[in-house]
Amino acid sequence: MASKKKEQSASQKLRLRLKGYDHKLIDNSARQIIETAERNDAKIIGPIPLPTEIKRYTVNRSTFVHKDSREQFELRIHKRLVDIMNPNQKIVESLRNLNLPAGVDIEIKMV
Repeated sequence: MASKKKEQSASQKLRLRLKGYDHKLIDNSARQIIETAERNDAKIIGPIPLPTEIKRYTVNRSTFVHKDSREQFELRIHKRLVDIMNPNQKIVESLRNLNLPAGVDIEIKMV
């Protein structure tokens, strides 16, 4: 039992989830994160594309009368997953100082 706990604590990973509306911005951000982690000699898994979340909205064109006339809009939220195996303090610090575009949301979690 004790050896399993030691193995789990030794093999920690940092999980980064990137979200955004523009897939090019997300791919560039993922590339930037990977380059930063590789400079600090980290083992990286990813970027793994996750399913695109699509939100659809249907709106009547006119205010009140013509119900058959409608417009449809959609928002696509693209997602990527990057895992960094056995991160050290230097890697975490360099990721915090990374300057990424405004349209990208990053969620960092220790797993």
